[in-house]
Amino acid sequence: MIETARLILRTPTPADHAALLAMWSDPLVTADLGGPKDQAACLAVLERHRGYAPLGFGVVERREGGQVIGHVGLKPGAPDTPIEGLLEIGWMIGRDWWGAGYAPEAAAGWLDWAWANRAEPAVYAITGRRNVASQRVMDRLGMQHVPELDFMHPKYPDDPALADSVTYRIERP
Repeated sequence: MIETARLILRTPTPADHAALLAMWSDPLVTADLGGPKDQAACLAVLERHRGYAPLGFGVVERREGGQVIGHVGLKPGAPDTPIEGLLEIGWMIGRDWWGAGYAPEAAAGWLDWAWANRAEPAVYAITGRRNVASQRVMDRLGMQHVPELDFMHPKYPDDPALADSVTYRIERP
């Protein structure tokens, strides 16, 4: 468990599933993640995330009120991307919590954890070129755009606007 000024970052429990399923089925939250998912697809995502737990991946809970507002953490870079197998950080925050600085706060907590507990020389992040909000989070974290690693994400072959992806990196301090 990691605690920040306003958040608790922890392993998910079954009690968190309803909040996470609501986020994964929200078309605005998932607009740059391939769109909303039905319950079976959401459960598959949660199962995949469970496998990331040893690297450092979990839910974001507000300390005040105890609401689960997203998930953030570290995972291996996806196959068929320029960061395949490299340490990647990712996040998703529920729409009701956008604009309050929760994503950078939670991601910074995981980056601090990574530097203290992992040996990798850098952490990467990817997002759609059109996802300016996530790019702002990356900038706030001190990540640098690595244009030579930008790519067309193979997960979205039929949607060039969604597939057009940018890559960011932060080096170990």
